[in-house]
Amino acid sequence: MWLRQWKRYIRKKSRIVGALGQPILFLFALGFGLSPIFARAGGIDYIQFLAPGVIAMTVMFTAIFTGMEIIWDKQFGFMKETLVAPVSRFEIMLGKTLGGTTISVIQGLLVFAITFIAGFRPENYALLPLAFLFLVLVAFLFSALGCVIAARLDDMQGFPLIMNFVVQPLFFLSGALFPLGDIPTVLSLVTNVNPLSYGVEGLRYSLSGSAFFSPLLSLTVLVGATVVILLVGMYQFSKIEV
Repeated sequence: MWLRQWKRYIRKKSRIVGALGQPILFLFALGFGLSPIFARAGGIDYIQFLAPGVIAMTVMFTAIFTGMEIIWDKQFGFMKETLVAPVSRFEIMLGKTLGGTTISVIQGLLVFAITFIAGFRPENYALLPLAFLFLVLVAFLFSALGCVIAARLDDMQGFPLIMNFVVQPLFFLSGALFPLGDIPTVLSLVTNVNPLSYGVEGLRYSLSGSAFFSPLLSLTVLVGATVVILLVGMYQFSKIEV
């Protein structure tokens, strides 16, 4: 038992450290590489624009990997021990989701600190509590989504497919890397139904002072999407066989 708990501890620490590589690459390689182009195109400071999207990306990717923890627990029998405990399955899912949310928020705060090295500065420090709220909502939503996905999978082989065909498109079509104002109609429709778009724009409003969607709309969509995902997750967990 202690060996399994130690492995889980090391795995979570590795997730926190290892997940820093991608946001650092986006911030410094993509951010500084495209800054001159964006400056010539419209005078926009691309680091100021990109940083909230990179923070949201980090939180989403870290949160979605909550599902891998559940699949791992299924393979090694730990999930079976958890499911026979005298608590409801919704409480089990909620506990997994809150655990993934905590790790994701810590990861997002670490990346937020790194953005200062890249030259990012919040426009209004008074809005930092609102930014933290959006950070928590994005983390909770995608941790719950990771639980929903994992409830339907029994091995690790299917998870990379989910990453490539669900998670990656959600990120690239969220407006994290490009403005949503002047995009083709088809892309506009996709970004409007993408819940991560509202998380990105909510963070962008809180940290950079401007956004494509209003903060109230972003909050409403994120809360509504989270409730739907929790209901779906409750149903999926009820179908897991012990």
